Amino acid sequence: MAIVRQGETPLDTWFEAISSRCALPADAAQELHHRGFTVIPDAVPCSSLQRLSQAYDAAMSSATAADLKAGSTTTRVGDFVNRGEEIDALYVFPPLLDACCRVIGRPFKLSSLHARTLRPRSLNGKLHVDVQRDSADWPLVGFILMVDEFRAENGATRFVPGSHRWTHAPGAGLAEERGDHPEQVQAFGAAGSLIIFHGSTWHDHAANSSDEPRRSLQGAFVPRDGNAAGDFAARLRPETRGRLGALAKYLLAV
Repeated sequence: MAIVRQGETPLDTWFEAISSRCALPADAAQELHHRGFTVIPDAVPCSSLQRLSQAYDAAMSSATAADLKAGSTTTRVGDFVNRGEEIDALYVFPPLLDACCRVIGRPFKLSSLHARTLRPRSLNGKLHVDVQRDSADWPLVGFILMVDEFRAENGATRFVPGSHRWTHAPGAGLAEERGDHPEQVQAFGAAGSLIIFHGSTWHDHAANSSDEPRRSLQGAFVPRDGNAAGDFAARLRPETRGRLGALAKYLLAV
């Protein structure tokens, strides 16, 4: 029998405890099930947005080469579990965890959490799925926090509704050419909104035709017996470990 400190929940009952809360609004649950994605407004309240934005910018400016990756359209910085307490509430957000219970259907863990800035005047990203159906990491639940407002002109993420039910991934021609899909829609929202999506839904950012960067925090959850993209146990700083609660540690598998 697991030894449990006062106020903590045994590891083998966390999934049951999370799923019993039914924290995802009914309309959002319907959208996630049928369309493969949904947008939750005000996931980060206005009172917290400025501090989160400042923590984001500080982390981006101080990132080491090991955590920094510049692609053709975006700049990404990893290890956001260790970037400050402003980030901590994101991956324990109850509606997000409820979505994981519904999609993954069994105990799960955080796989990744990073910042991604879409640079100005960037082309479409390549439509893709985040995980193949024959992977040990399927099903996957992805999430994108809008640090800035997501609009048509600044490259709001585009999805192909219902594609999470398809058995094939985007064809090479469509993906490589960064083409539009006739059924795609964009996920718009104010800063602080959260996109939750099934990892098999075809998606990527649209073109940023503006002169401003567009910031987001992105991550994913996978089955607990799957392979996480990041080794949180190896990188967790003492100050991070000291401030995290039991649920956060469970989700990080530390």
